[in-house]
Amino acid sequence: MSLKYAVLAALLEGEASGYDLAKRFDASMANFWQATPQQLYRELERLAGDGLIAARVVQQERRPNKRMFTLTEEGREDLRTFAVTPPRPTTIRDEFLVKIQAVDESDQDAARALVEERMEWARGKLARYDRLREILLDGRSEEEYLSTAERIGPYLTLMRGRAFEEENLRWGEQVLEILAHRKAVGSRP
Repeated sequence: MSLKYAVLAALLEGEASGYDLAKRFDASMANFWQATPQQLYRELERLAGDGLIAARVVQQERRPNKRMFTLTEEGREDLRTFAVTPPRPTTIRDEFLVKIQAVDESDQDAARALVEERMEWARGKLARYDRLREILLDGRSEEEYLSTAERIGPYLTLMRGRAFEEENLRWGEQVLEILAHRKAVGSRP
């Protein structure tokens, strides 16, 4: 999948400048799609050129003018078509997992430190997701939100991000237990 559809989906939240869009990516899409601000700005220009989004200039005093982007009907239709097309299977390419694959040839304490670091990262992401969840729910129960919210897509992807990080923590705990057991009985690594 290209960045194109991630940008179109982010614009479902409403009109946004490139800066606003970068913040949206950090806040609500970072659990499943990464993009730098430079990539976003290039993609916005491409999408505007293709007629999938419209741009308007907002005059500002004491600041440079900014461009605001919205989905066009053509962009919405393209996104609808994309949303019902079966995706390719997910492929994981993770340097960390290559290091764990090689644990039998590495320093056990260093491997433990890598796992602990990854677990701490997962805890941080879960805390961020919890804050985002509270913002989305805005005092409502999950059931009420899912029944009445105008858009539930951001919450559904948030649920997936949470599940992913929770599983990272469970797996990390297992790995640490296995490494500790192997160390206690004198096994390699």
